[in-house]
Amino acid sequence: MRTSLITLALTLATATPALAQEAGPDLLSLNAGLMFWTLIIFVLLMVVLWKFAFGPITRAVEAREAALSEAIEAAKRDREEAARLLAEHKRQIDAARAEAQRFIAEGRALGEKMRTDMLELTRREQADMLERARREIDAEKGRAIAELRREAVELAIAGASRVIERNLDSATNRQLVESYLAGVGPVTASSRR
Repeated sequence: MRTSLITLALTLATATPALAQEAGPDLLSLNAGLMFWTLIIFVLLMVVLWKFAFGPITRAVEAREAALSEAIEAAKRDREEAARLLAEHKRQIDAARAEAQRFIAEGRALGEKMRTDMLELTRREQADMLERARREIDAEKGRAIAELRREAVELAIAGASRVIERNLDSATNRQLVESYLAGVGPVTASSRR
């Protein structure tokens, strides 16, 4: 097929100078033989080009057009997929932000609850410590009052025995003074003034 094209091209190339020499100096004159052969060569060239060149060129152009259309469609699909993935990632980011905000709020609430619990525990411990201190103070106060009563009894007995100058039995004296002091009641700061 290519060899026939090459042969035809060589024939035309060699025939063209011979035709030009026959025409002579008048190039604008009409020559029926030249027109006939030019028309035949043109028709043959068109048939050969139509059969061997235009078909493959057309198929190549159509294949390229189809490849371009497919590439455009693939690009559209890729763009739509990218848009879908972007929307999904945005949704995931929003969900992650919402979850992070929820975690922060839960952390704050938990921290506030722990703070409140610790304050309550501290208040209870403080109240317990104050109550224990009051009980200890009351116990010490009671022991101090009992000690003062014993000393008062001892002093009263010592003073009474000197005043009376008669020494009664020590146990009897102690019992008398203790019964007297128990009847008097506890001495407060306001009654001492």
